[in-house]
Amino acid sequence: MSLGTQIAWDDTVLPFQLDASDIRGRVARLDGVLEQVLKQHNYPPMIEGLVAEMALLTALIGQTVKLRWKLSLQVRGSGPARLIATDYYGPTDDGQPARIRAYASYDAETLDEMADPFSQIGNGYFAILIDQGEGMAPYQGITPIAGGSLSACAETYFAQSEQLPTRFSLSYGQSQMPGEGARWRAGGIMLQHMPKASPSVTGEGGSGEEGLLDARDILDADEGENWNRANVLLDTVDDLELIGPTTAPTDLLVRLYHEEQPRVYDAQPIKFGCSCSEGKVRQSLSIYSAKDIATMTTAEGTVTADCQFCGSHYIFAPDTLGFEAKDASA
Repeated sequence: MSLGTQIAWDDTVLPFQLDASDIRGRVARLDGVLEQVLKQHNYPPMIEGLVAEMALLTALIGQTVKLRWKLSLQVRGSGPARLIATDYYGPTDDGQPARIRAYASYDAETLDEMADPFSQIGNGYFAILIDQGEGMAPYQGITPIAGGSLSACAETYFAQSEQLPTRFSLSYGQSQMPGEGARWRAGGIMLQHMPKASPSVTGEGGSGEEGLLDARDILDADEGENWNRANVLLDTVDDLELIGPTTAPTDLLVRLYHEEQPRVYDAQPIKFGCSCSEGKVRQSLSIYSAKDIATMTTAEGTVTADCQFCGSHYIFAPDTLGFEAKDASA
């Protein structure tokens, strides 16, 4: 595999379909995007891993959203890893890259860096939010934290909220190519059974953790056989094949699923991007009175704001903020 081919697959999501099994999926590779997401903050290694996993899930799930839509994933927990939030901004036009940003909030004093990272989330919920733009009501779906990983939470979400059997196989971490420094890379595959008009959910509750639904509760016998076969084949993938950079996603699909008649579609490029701006900060502060703004004013006589996602730092004159503000351009 040439260097040019390797670079061509960095920061992309490749959609595919297994025609013989009624299953669709995506292969994602994150390289520079993940480096940019993580360099915005000095996270401990376990928090970096959780953010990397969440960003990869966001790329895989977000590829299906329409132009200019926004997909957000959130995990909120009772443990030291309190919040992991990601946003996926659909391309503005066909052929343009989508944008991803990510952020984590954690309690450094209680974080146990020797423990399993997922255990540091504790009890809480996994949420997916879709913003279709102005004039449209946003969609929100929430399921409890379940399983032993963020990808397991996402699988539970799709089974429970969408009745869509879904499977993720992910790998992420720091890797080093000959002659280069260590850098973050991530790669993964998402499988999802095609939607049915009337999912055959049976029984009261599901067979998953705490009665949540999983694939066994949704698929009939023939569909279940196809789904199980695709998952058994996915179990043969290894970390280096997922992350790359020496195995192209198309080659990986042929190795795994050549008998399932894989069909690939146009790859979606991904880049790091944030939606923050001075105008949006001003808008968020427009609900406050001059008295409220005064409580936010620093000893230097300014109001400051930092973007948690990209680290941008904004400085404002207090009298230009709030609903009693004078014209900021004056």
